[in-house]
Amino acid sequence: MHTKPAAQSKTHISRRVFLAAAGALFTGLLDAPRRRVAAAPDSRLNVLLLTSDDLNYNSLGFMGCKVPGITPNLDKLSRESYRFGRGHVTVAICQPSRQCMMTGRYPHNMGAPAFDPIREDVPTLQERLNAAGYLNGIFGKETHLAPKEKFCWDTYVPASELGTGRDPQRYYEETQKFIARAKSEGKPFFLMANSQDPHRPFAGSQDEINRWQKHLPVSRTYRPEEIEVPGFLPDVPGVREDLACYYTSVYRGDETLGMVLRALDEAGMSENTLVMYVSDNGMAFPFAKANCYLTSTSTPWLVRWPGITQAGKVEPDHFVSGVDYAPSILEALGLDPLPDLDGRSFIPLLRGETQPGRDQLYTLYNRPDKGDVAIRCMQDRRYGYIWNPWGGSGVKFQTNYMMGPAWEAMREEAESNPGLAARMKLFLYRAPQELYDFESDPNCLNNLIDEPAHGDKLHDLQQRLLTEMTRSKDPLREDFANSIRNTT
Repeated sequence: MHTKPAAQSKTHISRRVFLAAAGALFTGLLDAPRRRVAAAPDSRLNVLLLTSDDLNYNSLGFMGCKVPGITPNLDKLSRESYRFGRGHVTVAICQPSRQCMMTGRYPHNMGAPAFDPIREDVPTLQERLNAAGYLNGIFGKETHLAPKEKFCWDTYVPASELGTGRDPQRYYEETQKFIARAKSEGKPFFLMANSQDPHRPFAGSQDEINRWQKHLPVSRTYRPEEIEVPGFLPDVPGVREDLACYYTSVYRGDETLGMVLRALDEAGMSENTLVMYVSDNGMAFPFAKANCYLTSTSTPWLVRWPGITQAGKVEPDHFVSGVDYAPSILEALGLDPLPDLDGRSFIPLLRGETQPGRDQLYTLYNRPDKGDVAIRCMQDRRYGYIWNPWGGSGVKFQTNYMMGPAWEAMREEAESNPGLAARMKLFLYRAPQELYDFESDPNCLNNLIDEPAHGDKLHDLQQRLLTEMTRSKDPLREDFANSIRNTT
């Protein structure tokens, strides 16, 4: 065998080692920026929160809605996203729902029980993002996060500049401008894009004419015979007519959010943006918005996080709530959590892990625009228990959507329909306690509270509710404790 002299061999090896080291160093210098990003990807991750206003969880195609072609853009997003099968908002009315998301706290722990500004000492998600160098932006529903200075908006586009929050083209243009600004300033961004559809007044309705003195443009109008009536409402002509306008608004809202996503994609930012979608509460009809029924708080919660979430996966078991949003975003971005939270991060679920303690959900309600009609609810994976401290006392539930066409149609029908009359009486005056099998009765038509067969479940949910009210220092905890003590 021919061999090289030892000295020559050593020289050759040294040269080879030197060249390899030099090559590695050169490659490392070229890759340095990419490696810094890879080492701390969350520091540059963008966040896009899309919301619909007063949209029922089952009013979307991917949630089983049979209205033809109702939400093509959100259906597409759902195919690209992970979905929580048990996603809920904490409070089923606009401002409290959104403020719970941005603080991670229940209303009684942020000083804003209803349409109130949060306390000055309550830290917000936006304050933390601002301190970390994020560009914060909001489109529409801007007055529902208050006081304004607590949310550190760099870009603040009121609904009045977005076609009353209902013009898809204006959302597209503003999204383009916002992303261009983030790029020019070299900052990651947080954008909360809020469609104000399908909030009343609905598209094509007389209410819309009364409010805006005109009908706002729509590209697709639904007729009463094309829509489906949710099971918690009676199928009568006046309700169908109101719902047709509602679904027309749902369609336009889908167009709006689709245009935001289009602008994100065209800017080349989709792969580096965590997108979430929720509705802030159920539809503005009886037994939905401004209550604690299943259809009040359940929300179609989508998460698209490239490289992390599994497209098309539905998580069926774990409850997530509005108060979990802020801690989850902060963990995703690698930022310090906010103090004294009621919610907790669900990021482990997105990574395919499990989390103990997500087998129940606490939701609440304090008051609408009129009166004081507090409601508390505890649900597990099958049953929901609702406590109405004012129920049966003669106090009457009132909210602004009860002046709409559907409510008037229900009142007229109830004059000759004893079953509907009894249901409307329940809605107006409530029972002190309600218990429903959400699995077999998602529309909450059959109150099981007096059925002995469900006594153990009633006691279980009462104790769970008391425990959470006590833990969170709910101001009604003593009243609730006394009420169940007197009925057991």
